[in-house]
Amino acid sequence: MSIRAVVWDVDDTLFDYTTADREGMRSHLVAEGLIAGYDSPEQALERWREVTDRQWARFSAGEVTFQGQRRDRVRVFLGAELTDAEADDWFQRYIGHYETAWALFPDVLPVLDALAASHRHAVLSNSSIEVQDHKLRVLGVHHRFESILCAAELGVSKPEAAAFLAACEALALPPHEVAYVGDHPEIDGQGAAEAGLLSVWIDRRGTTAAVEALPGRHRIATLAELPAILGPDTRFGARSTFG
Repeated sequence: MSIRAVVWDVDDTLFDYTTADREGMRSHLVAEGLIAGYDSPEQALERWREVTDRQWARFSAGEVTFQGQRRDRVRVFLGAELTDAEADDWFQRYIGHYETAWALFPDVLPVLDALAASHRHAVLSNSSIEVQDHKLRVLGVHHRFESILCAAELGVSKPEAAAFLAACEALALPPHEVAYVGDHPEIDGQGAAEAGLLSVWIDRRGTTAAVEALPGRHRIATLAELPAILGPDTRFGARSTFG
C-alpha cells in the first residue's frame, strides 16, 4: 500500500529549534544580566538545555502541565522561589528574544513543494497547539497542513502509539498509509514504527554512527531524501547518505 500522507514533527525537523533556543537564550541572559554568574555563555546555555530536557520529560510523562513545565524551567534554572506570575514574566521575556531567531531549515520549503500534489500533510508535536499554531503561522507554512495535533491537547505524548494513531485518525487514514518524519530516534522514529506508520528519522547532525536497519524505519540526513522513500509518485528525490 502506498503512503498517502506525511505527518511532521516541528521542532528540529521543520523548524531550527536548537539554534533559535540557544540564540534567544543567549540574548535573554545578556539582557537579564545573568551571564556573569557563569564561567562562560556556553556553560549557561548548557545549563538551560539540561533544565529544559528534564522538565520537558516530566511534561511528556504527564507529571506537570505544559505551562507548569515552563514555570519550573525558570525556577530551577534561576534557583529561585518565584510566583507563577514572576516565572511567566521571565519566560515571556525570553520568548521575545527566542522568536527573533526563528527560521525553517533550508530543505523544508523545497520538500513541501515537491510533495504538495502527491501527499497530504499534518503535524504531530509534543508541544501545545497555541505554541505550534503560532509558530507555523509566523514561519509561513501553517496553510501547508490540514491538521495540527499537539500533546498538551491530546493528553498523550509521543512515543505513545495513541499519539501517532490520533494523527492517522485525523487524516482518516490507516497507519500503514502514513509516514511520520521527526528528529528523535526513539520518540519519533521508534514510536512511529511501533504504531505502524512508516518511520523516517531525520538525523541532521549525524549524532549516531550506526542505527539498526529495521523494516518500516528509515534514516535520512536531509529532507531532500524523503520523496525517494515515499515512492515513485513524488517529483524529486535523493539517495540516502547513510549506508
